[in-house]
Amino acid sequence: MIDSIDLPDPPRHLVDSSGWLEYFADDQNADFFAEPIHQTGKLVVSTVNIYEVFKHVLRERGEDEALRAVAYVKQGVVVGLDSSLAIQAARISHERKIPMADSMILATSRACDAELWTQDSDFEGIEDVRYISKSEEES
Repeated sequence: MIDSIDLPDPPRHLVDSSGWLEYFADDQNADFFAEPIHQTGKLVVSTVNIYEVFKHVLRERGEDEALRAVAYVKQGVVVGLDSSLAIQAARISHERKIPMADSMILATSRACDAELWTQDSDFEGIEDVRYISKSEEES
């Protein structure tokens, strides 16, 4: 558990980058992600999410839109990657065979005792993950 920052009271939510991008694009699963995103008092954000959202929006819409998107994401409590989280992420990546960024996000959600909301199939079936398929309307 992370105790060096002021986390919101449980339950906590961490929205994966795929969820933020779905929400910003107002695509088919946007309403699914609106639930945790609108609960800013319960929202935890990984610095990996900030990186991924900024990079994607920068590429698609330009820097002004990317900065606006990140400002919105940062309404939650931002949790940076420290050495302890990096080690936990490496363990997760090794055990689950998932990419580095995904393992960092999962490690952050676990360290913060937050439920992870995503549509990334790498997370399907993992405990404490609210997964919705890109092709589903509801989970």
